[in-house]
Amino acid sequence: MERTALILGATGGVGGETARALVRHGWRVRGLTRTPRAETADPDGIEWITGDALDGDAVLRAAEGARAIVHAVNPPGYRDWKRLVPAMLTNSIAAARANESRLALPGTIYNYDPATTPVARPDSLQHPRSRKGAIRVEMERAIDRSGVRGLVLRAGDFFGPRPGNSWLSQGMVTPGRPVTSVLLPGRRGVGHAWAYLPDVGEAFARLLDRDAELPRFARHHFAGHWDGDGLQLAQAIGRVVGRPDLKLRRMPWRLLPLIAPFNPTMREMIEMEGYWRHPVALDNGSLVAATGAEPHTPLDEAMPETLAALGCV
Repeated sequence: MERTALILGATGGVGGETARALVRHGWRVRGLTRTPRAETADPDGIEWITGDALDGDAVLRAAEGARAIVHAVNPPGYRDWKRLVPAMLTNSIAAARANESRLALPGTIYNYDPATTPVARPDSLQHPRSRKGAIRVEMERAIDRSGVRGLVLRAGDFFGPRPGNSWLSQGMVTPGRPVTSVLLPGRRGVGHAWAYLPDVGEAFARLLDRDAELPRFARHHFAGHWDGDGLQLAQAIGRVVGRPDLKLRRMPWRLLPLIAPFNPTMREMIEMEGYWRHPVALDNGSLVAATGAEPHTPLDEAMPETLAALGCV
């Protein structure tokens, strides 16, 4: 039987890579987008449908007959999360219920208290220390309470050829410019979890291929690339640009509160500082048990792709 998946957020990083992975796995993939697209065959095999994740009727129409719905959408401009995120998720839950679909949600490490969770397992106690973290916890609970079949795959900070709003593309390097230095958000010696987006998309595809084997509400962790000393990503960037002595700059965390009153993004960044001061690794044991070895592109292959897409090389 033909398997159909609807991707909300298919123009973004994790949604786009999951869509492409599902196409490779033989799924028929629909992508919901606010921007109308030409009615020509998409080279990646995605069927584009014009609509808004905030429009419940549009989501229902797009999801008709879908066996899986991937909710990888964020509010426009990443603003007004408290109001818009629950509204969008409510529409996805309604569509999943109407079609008996599996509702898949990309998760984050922000569910956990970084000071007390050096290794996070899917069932580890959740104590979010940020507003977005609290919203993420509530999103997962809403799916669980709804009774629909759910799937959550939590991962570290994303990077890749379609990185969107990420620490790498919005802080460590400057898109569209040659790399002359790298801004380090974390302390040297403090580990950090990173997730290469094509690998995350492949992991979602493998899990959805095994939908019938999953529990009603499945939660897994994606280990990704563990930067053990906080320098490995920066060193990989240096190797790509041919500058092993690339200058490393420290994030001026103490100055951010001076800018925060005038910049909402800065306020959110300040809330995330703890994840750069404390290591939070993700235990992927349940993912490996469910699908086999975790998809893993070597860093020296993943970083050239990422920097090329950002226009940095």
